[in-house]
Amino acid sequence: MKPFMKINSIKVCAIALLLSILSINSMAQTLKTPAPSPLQTIKQNFGISDITVEYSRPSLKSRVAFGEVVTFGKIWRTGANAATKITFSDSVSIEGVPVKAGTYAVYTIPNAKESWDFILYNDLTLGGNVASYKPENEVLHVKVKPTTYGERVETFTINFADVTPTSTTLELIWEKTRVPVKITTNFDDKIMKNIETVMATDSRPYFQAANYYYENNKDLNQALIWVNKAIEQNPKAFFIVMLKARIELKLNDKTSAIADAQKTIALAKDANNDDYVKMAQALIDSANKK
Repeated sequence: MKPFMKINSIKVCAIALLLSILSINSMAQTLKTPAPSPLQTIKQNFGISDITVEYSRPSLKSRVAFGEVVTFGKIWRTGANAATKITFSDSVSIEGVPVKAGTYAVYTIPNAKESWDFILYNDLTLGGNVASYKPENEVLHVKVKPTTYGERVETFTINFADVTPTSTTLELIWEKTRVPVKITTNFDDKIMKNIETVMATDSRPYFQAANYYYENNKDLNQALIWVNKAIEQNPKAFFIVMLKARIELKLNDKTSAIADAQKTIALAKDANNDDYVKMAQALIDSANKK
Protein backbone atom coordinates (compact mmCIF):
# COMPACT_ATOMS: atom_id res chain seq x y z
CA MET A 1 0.00 0.00 0.00
CA LYS A 2 1.27 3.46 -0.90
CA PRO A 3 2.22 5.86 1.94
CA PHE A 4 -0.50 8.42 1.12
CA MET A 5 -3.12 5.65 1.15
CA LYS A 6 -1.96 4.59 4.61
CA ILE A 7 -2.22 8.18 5.83
CA ASN A 8 -5.76 8.49 4.44
CA SER A 9 -6.78 5.24 6.13
CA ILE A 10 -5.46 6.50 9.46
CA LYS A 11 -7.37 9.77 9.01
CA VAL A 12 -10.59 7.93 8.21
CA CYS A 13 -10.21 5.70 11.31
CA ALA A 14 -9.44 8.71 13.51
CA ILE A 15 -12.47 10.61 12.24
CA ALA A 16 -14.71 7.56 12.75
CA LEU A 17 -13.39 7.14 16.30
CA LEU A 18 -13.95 10.82 17.05
CA LEU A 19 -17.51 10.67 15.73
CA SER A 20 -18.21 7.60 17.87
CA ILE A 21 -16.92 9.36 21.00
CA LEU A 22 -18.99 12.46 20.23
CA SER A 23 -22.06 10.29 19.64
CA ILE A 24 -21.60 8.49 22.95
CA ASN A 25 -21.10 11.78 24.81
CA SER A 26 -24.21 13.21 23.17
CA MET A 27 -26.26 10.19 24.23
CA ALA A 28 -24.92 10.43 27.78
CA GLN A 29 -25.87 14.10 27.96
CA THR A 30 -29.46 13.54 26.74
CA LEU A 31 -30.20 10.25 28.50
CA LYS A 32 -32.95 10.63 31.11
CA THR A 33 -33.69 8.03 33.76
CA PRO A 34 -36.37 8.01 36.49
CA ALA A 35 -35.42 9.82 39.70
CA PRO A 36 -35.17 7.42 42.65
CA SER A 37 -37.07 9.93 44.82
CA PRO A 38 -39.18 11.98 42.37
CA LEU A 39 -40.04 15.58 43.11
CA GLN A 40 -43.67 16.53 43.68
CA THR A 41 -45.40 19.87 44.19
CA ILE A 42 -48.92 20.07 45.60
CA LYS A 43 -51.03 23.19 46.02
CA GLN A 44 -54.16 23.50 48.12
CA ASN A 45 -56.54 26.46 48.06
CA PHE A 46 -57.22 27.26 51.68
CA GLY A 47 -59.44 29.97 53.11
CA ILE A 48 -58.80 33.00 50.92
CA SER A 49 -55.21 31.96 50.17
CA ASP A 50 -53.33 28.74 49.41
CA ILE A 51 -50.65 26.36 50.72
CA THR A 52 -47.93 24.84 48.52
CA VAL A 53 -45.68 21.89 49.40
CA GLU A 54 -42.61 20.83 47.42
CA TYR A 55 -40.92 17.58 48.39
CA SER A 56 -39.07 14.52 47.09
CA ARG A 57 -40.70 11.10 47.58
CA PRO A 58 -38.55 8.17 48.67
CA SER A 59 -39.90 4.61 48.32
CA LEU A 60 -39.59 1.65 50.68
CA LYS A 61 -38.12 -0.90 48.22
CA SER A 62 -38.65 -3.77 50.69
CA ARG A 63 -37.31 -1.72 53.59
CA VAL A 64 -38.92 -0.55 56.85
CA ALA A 65 -39.76 3.17 56.81
CA PHE A 66 -39.32 4.22 60.42
CA GLY A 67 -36.58 2.70 62.48
CA GLU A 68 -34.64 1.67 59.35
CA VAL A 69 -34.80 4.18 56.48
CA VAL A 70 -35.56 6.98 58.96
CA THR A 71 -33.96 6.80 62.39
CA PHE A 72 -36.19 7.25 65.43
CA GLY A 73 -35.33 10.21 67.63
CA LYS A 74 -33.30 12.00 64.94
CA ILE A 75 -34.15 15.06 62.84
CA TRP A 76 -35.46 14.06 59.41
CA ARG A 77 -35.79 16.31 56.34
CA THR A 78 -39.30 14.79 55.89
CA GLY A 79 -38.63 13.48 52.43
CA ALA A 80 -35.51 13.00 50.32
CA ASN A 81 -32.92 15.16 48.53
CA ALA A 82 -33.44 18.85 49.39
CA ALA A 83 -35.50 19.83 52.41
CA THR A 84 -39.27 19.67 52.04
CA LYS A 85 -40.63 23.21 51.63
CA ILE A 86 -44.04 24.55 52.58
CA THR A 87 -45.34 27.97 51.52
CA PHE A 88 -48.24 29.82 53.14
CA SER A 89 -49.55 32.76 51.10
CA ASP A 90 -51.33 34.07 54.19
CA SER A 91 -50.85 33.67 57.93
CA VAL A 92 -52.14 30.46 59.53
CA SER A 93 -52.03 28.58 62.82
CA ILE A 94 -50.43 25.13 63.07
CA GLU A 95 -51.62 23.07 66.01
CA GLY A 96 -52.78 26.37 67.51
CA VAL A 97 -49.46 28.22 67.05
CA PRO A 98 -49.54 31.31 64.74
CA VAL A 99 -47.28 31.19 61.67
CA LYS A 100 -46.72 34.16 59.35
CA ALA A 101 -47.01 33.93 55.58
CA GLY A 102 -43.79 32.69 53.98
CA THR A 103 -41.80 29.66 52.87
CA TYR A 104 -40.30 27.27 55.42
CA ALA A 105 -38.38 24.00 55.46
CA VAL A 106 -40.23 21.10 57.10
CA TYR A 107 -38.36 18.89 59.56
CA THR A 108 -39.72 16.18 61.81
CA ILE A 109 -38.41 13.96 64.58
CA PRO A 110 -40.13 10.55 64.35
CA ASN A 111 -40.54 8.70 67.63
CA ALA A 112 -41.37 5.03 68.09
CA LYS A 113 -43.76 5.27 71.04
CA GLU A 114 -44.32 8.99 71.49
CA SER A 115 -45.69 11.95 69.61
CA TRP A 116 -43.62 13.22 66.69
CA ASP A 117 -41.97 16.64 66.59
CA PHE A 118 -43.14 18.78 63.67
CA ILE A 119 -40.84 21.71 62.89
CA LEU A 120 -40.79 24.67 60.52
CA TYR A 121 -37.29 25.99 59.87
CA ASN A 122 -36.31 29.28 58.23
CA ASP A 123 -33.08 28.08 56.56
CA LEU A 124 -34.13 26.56 53.23
CA THR A 125 -30.57 25.56 52.28
CA LEU A 126 -29.85 23.09 55.10
CA GLY A 127 -31.38 20.07 53.35
CA GLY A 128 -30.23 16.81 54.87
CA ASN A 129 -27.17 18.34 56.53
CA VAL A 130 -28.78 18.06 59.96
CA ALA A 131 -25.40 18.15 61.70
CA SER A 132 -25.56 21.92 61.08
CA TYR A 133 -29.12 22.20 62.40
CA LYS A 134 -29.62 25.23 64.66
CA PRO A 135 -32.62 25.33 67.03
CA GLU A 136 -32.58 29.15 66.89
CA ASN A 137 -33.70 28.90 63.24
CA GLU A 138 -36.93 27.15 64.21
CA VAL A 139 -40.10 29.09 63.45
CA LEU A 140 -42.39 26.42 64.89
CA HIS A 141 -41.86 23.29 67.00
CA VAL A 142 -44.95 21.33 68.04
CA LYS A 143 -45.88 17.77 69.01
CA VAL A 144 -48.21 15.76 66.78
CA LYS A 145 -49.59 12.29 67.42
CA PRO A 146 -49.16 9.65 64.70
CA THR A 147 -51.88 7.13 63.85
CA THR A 148 -51.92 3.78 62.06
CA TYR A 149 -52.81 3.99 58.37
CA GLY A 150 -55.17 1.39 56.96
CA GLU A 151 -53.02 0.21 54.07
CA ARG A 152 -49.32 0.00 53.28
CA VAL A 153 -48.06 3.05 51.36
CA GLU A 154 -44.93 2.31 49.33
CA THR A 155 -43.93 5.90 48.50
CA PHE A 156 -43.72 8.70 51.06
CA THR A 157 -46.79 10.92 50.59
CA ILE A 158 -47.81 14.37 51.77
CA ASN A 159 -51.36 15.56 51.16
CA PHE A 160 -54.22 17.63 52.52
CA ALA A 161 -57.34 16.10 54.05
CA ASP A 162 -60.55 17.37 55.67
CA VAL A 163 -60.38 20.72 53.88
CA THR A 164 -62.91 23.27 55.14
CA PRO A 165 -62.93 27.07 54.70
CA THR A 166 -61.09 27.49 58.01
CA SER A 167 -59.14 24.27 58.62
CA THR A 168 -57.30 21.42 56.95
CA THR A 169 -55.06 18.53 57.94
CA LEU A 170 -51.60 18.16 56.46
CA GLU A 171 -50.90 14.42 56.33
CA LEU A 172 -47.49 12.73 56.28
CA ILE A 173 -48.03 9.11 55.22
CA TRP A 174 -45.52 6.30 54.74
CA GLU A 175 -45.82 2.54 55.12
CA LYS A 176 -48.60 2.25 57.74
CA THR A 177 -47.89 5.46 59.62
CA ARG A 178 -49.97 8.63 59.23
CA VAL A 179 -48.95 11.86 60.95
CA PRO A 180 -51.73 14.49 60.92
CA VAL A 181 -50.90 18.19 61.40
CA LYS A 182 -53.85 20.54 61.97
CA ILE A 183 -53.74 23.87 60.11
CA THR A 184 -56.32 26.60 60.69
CA THR A 185 -56.91 30.11 59.41
CA ASN A 186 -58.99 33.04 60.59
CA PHE A 187 -60.00 35.10 57.59
CA ASP A 188 -63.41 36.19 58.86
CA ASP A 189 -62.22 39.62 60.04
CA LYS A 190 -60.63 40.31 56.64
CA ILE A 191 -63.75 39.29 54.73
CA MET A 192 -66.08 41.27 56.99
CA LYS A 193 -63.98 44.41 56.49
CA ASN A 194 -63.88 43.76 52.76
CA ILE A 195 -67.67 43.34 52.64
CA GLU A 196 -68.12 46.64 54.48
CA THR A 197 -65.83 48.34 51.97
CA VAL A 198 -67.31 46.96 48.74
CA MET A 199 -70.90 47.30 49.90
CA ALA A 200 -70.33 51.03 50.29
CA THR A 201 -69.62 51.36 46.56
CA ASP A 202 -72.09 51.68 43.67
CA SER A 203 -71.37 48.23 42.17
CA ARG A 204 -72.37 46.00 45.02
CA PRO A 205 -71.84 42.20 45.08
CA TYR A 206 -75.14 41.50 46.86
CA PHE A 207 -75.19 37.78 46.09
CA GLN A 208 -71.66 37.08 47.34
CA ALA A 209 -72.21 39.08 50.53
CA ALA A 210 -75.56 37.39 51.23
CA ASN A 211 -74.07 33.97 50.58
CA TYR A 212 -71.18 34.59 53.00
CA TYR A 213 -73.58 35.74 55.70
CA TYR A 214 -75.74 32.65 55.13
CA GLU A 215 -72.83 30.18 55.13
CA ASN A 216 -71.22 31.67 58.23
CA ASN A 217 -74.32 32.32 60.37
CA LYS A 218 -74.09 36.10 60.30
CA ASP A 219 -77.07 38.50 60.35
CA LEU A 220 -79.62 36.54 58.25
CA ASN A 221 -82.03 39.48 58.05
CA GLN A 222 -79.28 41.53 56.42
CA ALA A 223 -78.53 38.58 54.14
CA LEU A 224 -82.20 38.54 53.10
CA ILE A 225 -82.08 42.25 52.22
CA TRP A 226 -78.99 41.69 50.06
CA VAL A 227 -80.32 38.60 48.31
CA ASN A 228 -83.51 40.48 47.40
CA LYS A 229 -81.39 43.22 45.83
CA ALA A 230 -79.40 40.56 43.97
CA ILE A 231 -82.66 39.15 42.56
CA GLU A 232 -83.68 42.64 41.45
CA GLN A 233 -80.42 42.83 39.49
CA ASN A 234 -80.85 39.35 37.97
CA PRO A 235 -84.43 38.07 38.38
CA LYS A 236 -83.89 34.89 36.30
CA ALA A 237 -80.86 33.70 38.27
CA PHE A 238 -82.24 30.50 39.81
CA PHE A 239 -79.19 30.08 42.05
CA ILE A 240 -79.88 33.46 43.70
CA VAL A 241 -83.54 32.59 44.29
CA MET A 242 -82.35 29.28 45.76
CA LEU A 243 -80.10 31.15 48.19
CA LYS A 244 -83.10 33.26 49.25
CA ALA A 245 -85.09 30.08 49.95
CA ARG A 246 -82.23 28.73 52.07
CA ILE A 247 -81.96 31.95 54.05
CA GLU A 248 -85.72 31.96 54.66
CA LEU A 249 -85.66 28.36 55.83
CA LYS A 250 -82.83 29.18 58.22
CA LEU A 251 -84.98 32.04 59.52
CA ASN A 252 -87.74 29.43 60.00
CA ASP A 253 -89.99 31.15 57.43
CA LYS A 254 -91.07 27.85 55.88
CA THR A 255 -93.89 29.31 53.76
CA SER A 256 -91.61 31.79 52.01
CA ALA A 257 -88.84 29.22 51.68
CA ILE A 258 -91.15 26.75 49.92
CA ALA A 259 -92.51 29.46 47.63
CA ASP A 260 -89.02 30.56 46.57
CA ALA A 261 -87.89 26.96 46.17
CA GLN A 262 -90.81 26.46 43.77
CA LYS A 263 -89.69 29.59 41.85
CA THR A 264 -86.19 28.10 41.72
CA ILE A 265 -87.56 24.90 40.17
CA ALA A 266 -89.40 26.83 37.47
CA LEU A 267 -86.37 28.98 36.64
CA ALA A 268 -83.97 26.02 36.75
CA LYS A 269 -86.19 24.02 34.39
CA ASP A 270 -86.17 26.93 31.93
CA ALA A 271 -82.36 26.89 32.15
CA ASN A 272 -82.21 23.07 31.85
CA ASN A 273 -80.41 22.78 35.19
CA ASP A 274 -81.53 19.55 36.81
CA ASP A 275 -79.17 19.93 39.77
CA TYR A 276 -80.97 23.01 41.09
CA VAL A 277 -84.35 21.41 40.46
CA LYS A 278 -83.28 18.55 42.75
CA MET A 279 -81.80 20.87 45.38
CA ALA A 280 -84.93 23.03 45.47
CA GLN A 281 -87.18 19.97 45.77
CA ALA A 282 -85.00 18.67 48.61
CA LEU A 283 -85.42 22.00 50.41
CA ILE A 284 -89.22 21.79 49.99
CA ASP A 285 -89.21 18.25 51.40
CA SER A 286 -87.06 19.37 54.34
CA ALA A 287 -89.33 22.37 55.05
CA ASN A 288 -92.44 20.16 55.02
CA LYS A 289 -90.89 17.85 57.60
CA LYS A 290 -90.25 20.66 60.08
